[in-house]
Amino acid sequence: MTDAISSILSQIRAHEMRSRGTLADAPLGNAIAIDGNRASGGVGGTAPAPGFQQTLSNVIDKVSQTQANASSLQTAFELGDPRADLARVMVAMQQSQVAFRATVEVRNRLVQAYQDVMNMPI
Repeated sequence: MTDAISSILSQIRAHEMRSRGTLADAPLGNAIAIDGNRASGGVGGTAPAPGFQQTLSNVIDKVSQTQANASSLQTAFELGDPRADLARVMVAMQQSQVAFRATVEVRNRLVQAYQDVMNMPI
């Protein structure tokens, strides 16, 4: 159990490091950023890191925004808007689908971890 949790945490950290590097270079504004208001590493005091509940809420909000963006691009394409080409619509829909699947997977792992903790003998 501990190895599985360590593995998941290391995967999340690796993904976060990759996303920090790629989000800075991303040309589109529809990529999902886990925490858009990070404090800069200045000499003065830094803002405390958001808690688990705030981080989870931010991620769910970003997934919701991604789904809304994909839906609006799809509607624009269906109405014949020349700015909404098929490639952008398909990419936005795939991003939305991947973000939702990742959120569901995180939820499933959290429920499993909760159940494991609750079933531990005292």
